[in-house]
Amino acid sequence: MTDLTDEQKAEYFRRSYVAADGLWFMKVEEMCGFEATLKLDEAVWKVLPKIQARTIKAMMKLGSGLEGLQEAIAARLCLEGFDYDLKIQENGFEVIVKKCPWHDLMIGSKRGELSEKVGDLICRVENSVWSQEFKEIDTDFGEIGFEREDMICKGRSRCVLRFYRMTKME
Repeated sequence: MTDLTDEQKAEYFRRSYVAADGLWFMKVEEMCGFEATLKLDEAVWKVLPKIQARTIKAMMKLGSGLEGLQEAIAARLCLEGFDYDLKIQENGFEVIVKKCPWHDLMIGSKRGELSEKVGDLICRVENSVWSQEFKEIDTDFGEIGFEREDMICKGRSRCVLRFYRMTKME
């Protein structure tokens, strides 16, 4: 049917996904303003990560819990073009993002001044949803927490994302 390789096909769909996300945001912003668009974007990113997490979980045949989430997050970051390191910790894992393609796109499109507002909200929502999709339902300590430390979109050299097993007290 086509002479494109599987890698080229995947790249085509990755670029289309990124372009659709950015174009959707800019066109809605033209009609509704930035704040209303950001609220709509947040609503979208409360649902899309559920679909993504469930798809990756099924495709990779991953279980629930931190181990499954760790593999899924690594796959997602790789697919989306992040440059990152992943470090196992006693109660979870930490992702150190050295290069964020979403921030780079905003800088490249001369919208860097909005990167902090968009990144701060969407990154938190997206990763929190992923965490919830991997919680262990049949255990007392099945909830997975998510927190951020440094953020590239806030002028830091890296983002630090922590995923950890929550205790009953949290």
